[in-house]
Amino acid sequence: MVKPIKKAYGYVTRINNGETQVLVFQHPISEAGIQIPKGTVEPQEDAYQAVIREMKEETGHENFHVEKLIAEDCWKNDDGVIHNRFFYKISASNVPDEWDYQPTGGGDEEELTFHFFWISSEHEGQLIKGHGDYLNLIFN
Repeated sequence: MVKPIKKAYGYVTRINNGETQVLVFQHPISEAGIQIPKGTVEPQEDAYQAVIREMKEETGHENFHVEKLIAEDCWKNDDGVIHNRFFYKISASNVPDEWDYQPTGGGDEEELTFHFFWISSEHEGQLIKGHGDYLNLIFN
């Protein structure tokens, strides 16, 4: 049996004018769409450590606090690979309304620039498949 690939996802949140918002980014490759920050859990990490590392690598910011794990599941990706997904609620402070950043994790994302911005509901902005699966736990 093939072992699932562990993935750590971050619903980075902030309160803006009394309204909860979630951080998303537009991937420069149009088929990759709008996503939330996430990445693969490395062999020496647990999902909690991975989500912290991924948030720094993908967003360029460190002003956030991991509040809690809100969901864990196993999900079949379009390529047939099973992902063991860990979704965390993260609060951010002193983060701009939008910015561009080149992720530092290397690999397929090297030299790409992500455009970050905030959404105010689970129906705002069409996230790529799988990324919005637990937004209802944030916007309730």
